[in-house]
Amino acid sequence: MSKPWGWVTGFFTYETTKSVVVKSWSVGIINRVVQLLIILYFVCYVFYREKAYQVRDSGIQSSVMTKVKGFGYVNNHVMDVADYVAPTQGSAVFCIITKLIVTENQFQGRCPEVESSYKCDSDQDCSKHLGSYLGNGVITGSCVKSSQGNRCEMVGWCPAEVDKLQVKPMMEVENFTIFIKNSIRFPRFNVTRRTSGVVGMTAATTVTVPSLRWEMCCVTLDRTSLPLVTRFAKYYKSENGTDFRTLHKAYAIRFDILVTGLAGKFDPIPTLINIVAAFTSVGLGSILCDLILLNFLTGADQYKARKFEEVSESQIKILLSQKSISQQSVKPVSNDSGAVSLNLDQQL
Repeated sequence: MSKPWGWVTGFFTYETTKSVVVKSWSVGIINRVVQLLIILYFVCYVFYREKAYQVRDSGIQSSVMTKVKGFGYVNNHVMDVADYVAPTQGSAVFCIITKLIVTENQFQGRCPEVESSYKCDSDQDCSKHLGSYLGNGVITGSCVKSSQGNRCEMVGWCPAEVDKLQVKPMMEVENFTIFIKNSIRFPRFNVTRRTSGVVGMTAATTVTVPSLRWEMCCVTLDRTSLPLVTRFAKYYKSENGTDFRTLHKAYAIRFDILVTGLAGKFDPIPTLINIVAAFTSVGLGSILCDLILLNFLTGADQYKARKFEEVSESQIKILLSQKSISQQSVKPVSNDSGAVSLNLDQQL
């Protein structure tokens, strides 16, 4: 028979399942243990932990309102919410100022730099900084006298800021409280909830507000705090029309209120899909046991002979001509019933 014809006849064949009962303690235990592990995986992890019987909605729509309460001292001044919260209250992102370095009455003009890197003995020492903007202003190239010795001259807001001062931070910030109001909506289920909570400044960076738990969902509110150094100025105009300002260098804690949510609802479609997947996966135990029986255990050849059997049309015709059409007589090689029993333990 030629190879192409063998491929054709091999393609047009039919395989049917044959039951072989193997009486082996080792193989039986492996089979049941694998099935048990698969069942436990689907029950404990897929259905209980991952809630695979639900449809989920994590695309939430949320709005947050915040309000800080507390008083503190900075530079011997009592600070209230209007002084230490920036921007104005109500935003989901805000800063609480804990330390301030203030430079008052700055005018546009020429004055000496204050940084030690701008020390000079002559104009030639300042020429290397000419046009530099890394200090408090633009260096002119001239060397001038100052209370700290000779310094390079700069054009900008004068007097230059001295930001190396030792200022005591506002320690009362630990006693502040933040009121948070939140509105959250899950568009897939058309569910809207409004919640509120109080967060202490000494609390952990991740806060779960108890009132945010409902029948259908659980929402976690995360408060992320970051250290921040920034500058801002308040501008004024003198009686003669000259502009001047008060510069603030602020050390602050920045808060980002991040709302994340996940809603789940029972749905028969994912439930059915995962149940079918569970029953299908239980069959993996049989595949593993077949690999062991066919390749590793004593008596593998007998198992192969019982499990795989070829029946041709000519053999069926011969058997039918002998009027022996029972299931047992259709097996000329093994002469057994459809369910074959092997006791491999006795052969080990």
